[in-house]
Amino acid sequence: MEKELRLLRRQLSMTQNHLLAAMKTSLFPVSPTDSPQLLPETPAPCSSQKITDTVDKCEVIEVGIVCAGYNSTRSVVTLIKSILFYRKNPLRFHFVVDVISRKILKTLFDTWKIPQLEIEFYPAEKIIADVSWINNKHYSGVYGLMKLCLTQVFPDTLKQVLVLDTDITFATDIAQLWSMLKRFKKEQALGLVENQSDWYLGKLWKKHKPWPALGRGYNTGVILMDLRKLRLIGWNGLWRSVAVKTLVTHYWTSLADQDIFNTIIKERPELLYPMPCQWNVQLSDNTRSELCYAEVIELKIIHWNSPKKLKVKNKHVEFFRNLYLTFLEYDGNLLQRELFGCNYSSSTQDVPEISEDDLCYEFRRAG
Repeated sequence: MEKELRLLRRQLSMTQNHLLAAMKTSLFPVSPTDSPQLLPETPAPCSSQKITDTVDKCEVIEVGIVCAGYNSTRSVVTLIKSILFYRKNPLRFHFVVDVISRKILKTLFDTWKIPQLEIEFYPAEKIIADVSWINNKHYSGVYGLMKLCLTQVFPDTLKQVLVLDTDITFATDIAQLWSMLKRFKKEQALGLVENQSDWYLGKLWKKHKPWPALGRGYNTGVILMDLRKLRLIGWNGLWRSVAVKTLVTHYWTSLADQDIFNTIIKERPELLYPMPCQWNVQLSDNTRSELCYAEVIELKIIHWNSPKKLKVKNKHVEFFRNLYLTFLEYDGNLLQRELFGCNYSSSTQDVPEISEDDLCYEFRRAG
């Protein structure tokens, strides 16, 4: 098993090196079909600072994910594999789920029997009423607004959490991301990467009127969230009041929770901790993410934040697609390695033999 892991790490490293080498030799010519309005005024901030904060090898990393329905559950399996592949710490996943995703994920984790891993489920139906009043045109529907409610969904004992969309893929150890929480200043409670498209600049088409945002705005596919600080400032009341006020003039959200988060940050910029761009390389429509990975040594997280997902138009998409497909096809049983030196353990349950007639056969086989 260790030999296979080493070979896969080498393969993934080579894939990323090929991409970065291609970027270094490119001058990023603008396609004739590109609108001049899509050219960024300034490159997305790509900090060259190295992550030097350390995480104790037995420190539990808390991860929060909203996951509902078959499509999201299929995506999150690939995300989970990428996290587990690189991780060196115990993990605790907090899933906000519907009935479908809870059944599938529970079966999957019971099958994998991953050591030093805990799973917590929180029923999404309990908070649907808290966000369903918001008219949302994003393809994620009502579930795309639920990250706004995490301070009330998660227990008060949970102080900090990494909040992730289901459509991202890790290319490094998640502990590096977790360590950035130690860099937060007194009032900073939300760590985010700047948006890598011109959406919030309001220049994509005539009469485009996005929600208010600070500069280019920030993408909420990856969030470092200090729940304790958010609860202290009355987060639930804050986001509701901002949403009610802005909906009067904007009528609906186009990018779900991201619109509301950005308007809050516009009004309360002290809450923001800006993260380096390689922690959320966004492959959305109209993205300018190449301005990020042209300047960094190592990509950390790839975000497929387009409705087209793997079919998104990007001149380097093959490099990113290879990373995704590697984890999509990866055998989950190879992730069962122990983290030596930690007594932390997780409970597992036996599952019956898999039948090909089972509606969840594809997910069970992934284990």
